[in-house]
Amino acid sequence: MRLWKKLAISAILTGLLVGCNAMRDQVPGSLQVREAALASAAEGMRLDLDIDCRLNGPINDALEHGIPITLVIHLRAQSTRGTIADRRQIELRYFPLTRRYQLRDSGSDEVRSFAAVAYLIDALASLRLPLSSEFNDLPAGTRLTLDVQLDHSVLPGALRLPAMLEPAWRLSAPEYAWTVAAG
Repeated sequence: MRLWKKLAISAILTGLLVGCNAMRDQVPGSLQVREAALASAAEGMRLDLDIDCRLNGPINDALEHGIPITLVIHLRAQSTRGTIADRRQIELRYFPLTRRYQLRDSGSDEVRSFAAVAYLIDALASLRLPLSSEFNDLPAGTRLTLDVQLDHSVLPGALRLPAMLEPAWRLSAPEYAWTVAAG
């Protein structure tokens, strides 16, 4: 084998090893449900959520370049009446021309606007999401589970593969569970 081929193969292998180490060193952001509760409102039941979200480098960079970051919230109620589910998307978005951040709930189409990313992230700590009438009058002892995670499927095509492979794009909260209290 010629010397230039050996050097090229060595350079490629070195690049692959460095790339694997760089991917291993990526730190994912953090997402955690601190508190969740069902509350009665004038228009029906709602889910009150306190989500602690910390975006890391690649996710924050994508947001700052106007790419929407979408969180999927999946609530399930398991009782003697069966299983009830509510799935919605919370979209975090930045509009560079107006320098405004937005939070949009797909379930109610409510849009809230913020002047800084810190306010946007803080808004996740006080989410109030209206629920369907199926969640009215859940019997005491009903088990509720909540999953929150980044939705990779709505990212632009060029980011989907890196989002599936790179550890920095893993943003998922541990399952949060509680039961409906009597009264």
